[in-house]
Amino acid sequence: MLKELIITNLALIEKLHVSFAEGLTVLTGETGAGKSIILQAIHLLGGGKAAATWIRSGAETATVEALFELNPQHGVIREKLAEMGFEPEAELVVKRVVSLKGSSRYFMNGSLATAKAVGEVMENLLSVASQHDHQQLLQPRSHLDCIDAVGGLWPQRLIVSQCHDKWTAARDSYQELVAREKDKEQRRDFLTFQVQEIEEAALNPGEDVELVLERDRLRGSDDLIGLGKKSWHLLAEAVNAPLSVVRKNLAQMVAFDPSLAGLAEEVAGNCFQLEDHVQAIRNYVETLASDPARLDVVTARLDLLQRLKRKYGGELDAVIAFGKEAKQELAEIEALDERLAALEKEMRQSEAALNEAAGLLSAARQAAALELAGKIRASLVALCFEQAVFEISFKGEQGGGPGNISRLGWDRPEFMFSANQGEEVKPLAKVASGGELSRLMLALKTLLAQKDQVDTVIFDEIDAGISGKAAEAVARKIRELAGHHQVFCITHLPQIASLADEHFLVQKSLVDARTQTSIIPLSPEKREHELARMLDGDSVSEQTLAYVRTLMERKGAL
Repeated sequence: MLKELIITNLALIEKLHVSFAEGLTVLTGETGAGKSIILQAIHLLGGGKAAATWIRSGAETATVEALFELNPQHGVIREKLAEMGFEPEAELVVKRVVSLKGSSRYFMNGSLATAKAVGEVMENLLSVASQHDHQQLLQPRSHLDCIDAVGGLWPQRLIVSQCHDKWTAARDSYQELVAREKDKEQRRDFLTFQVQEIEEAALNPGEDVELVLERDRLRGSDDLIGLGKKSWHLLAEAVNAPLSVVRKNLAQMVAFDPSLAGLAEEVAGNCFQLEDHVQAIRNYVETLASDPARLDVVTARLDLLQRLKRKYGGELDAVIAFGKEAKQELAEIEALDERLAALEKEMRQSEAALNEAAGLLSAARQAAALELAGKIRASLVALCFEQAVFEISFKGEQGGGPGNISRLGWDRPEFMFSANQGEEVKPLAKVASGGELSRLMLALKTLLAQKDQVDTVIFDEIDAGISGKAAEAVARKIRELAGHHQVFCITHLPQIASLADEHFLVQKSLVDARTQTSIIPLSPEKREHELARMLDGDSVSEQTLAYVRTLMERKGAL
């Protein structure tokens, strides 16, 4: 149940804090006073789209906050909160802050929440019926939702959706494999050639880098040998031999002057190191040889590797990986027939499961549709449609294989209606007037509210297009619903407003040269004047006030 609503800087509302009670609450006021802003606030709380233009001029943000009392008998909302990580409490505060940049922040009981989470929670807290819903009522797609809601068939509908997804996945995989099977011989030959070419090359990771180094060395072998020998002889004869004499001389000098020991030792170390370098160069030169045959082998191997890299990948590792993948695909082609048979079996099994689930759902819908049609006819009688006929027709082919089944099943129901006795029933969209749609929507919402677990129902000018006796019937129906639900009704009909437990007046006023919308709770006396205004505008007479009192007295008789 909605207990409190706080709106800050939304459209014409600067600051509004209003408390609500059980039963029927009505909001009335002149056209343009701002009654739609209340619906706008509820829309924002439910995760609806926001616009920066909705923020009151001069403010940085707009805030909507609502306090709900959770019904302990309605476990769905508590389960949802627990699943989302919120501690279920006796009360729930939902808040949304909209900034000028268009971004929003959501909170539940003070903790940040996502728009999706808040939307799912709000769906289970309240239901809104507006004139926009009248247009939805004309769409056959919404008729299926009504039947499933009244029949409690959403779990079965989910099963059909899951079966349909499974069948679709199996069918797509099977068709893809069938397409591959058509050119499998050509693909097999092509892959066999590729695998054979790569395997015959006997590739080793990184060998192309090593072969490039070897090729460059073989190409320069004559120069390497000549330069190496020249360097070896120069170090051995022109450097190392004189340095050996210096080493021996310093050794003798140390005998006369011990202070030269460090220098003699360092020169000796350099001498021995130089001898190691001479031997290293000599050993390297001896490993070299002019080998044109080996150069041809290395060059040919590099050409092969380069060709494979151009065909199968920019790097040698990519060529090796391509070969493995091609070999795996080749193995799959070899087992294609077996895989095809398995997929066909899977597709047939999922098809049978889908048909069975859709059949069970369809049978349940037929029964729910009969129940719904009967209850709507009874409600229509109470709403002054004594001669109205309401039926639910199932169009199109029932069953007929999975190709005729969507994720919603194979049923295509449509509401059929005739307001007058003797007239043929026709699709609702072709025959219903605005007032008739209003009463049909009220009958549906009343039934749906009894089926779901929402405590709060909001009617936004659902009384459009009706007056007189029909208006009184609608008022009684709304009052009946308020006996077990919290009901809000934005209305222009005094017949409805007179039955309210609480009556709020929505009005605009000038404060500091700026227009503001406010919501004012009305005392019994002020209620009389507001109801009289709704009847006669500014021409209120004693007769009008007397009629208003008669209207208000009816509440106790209902």
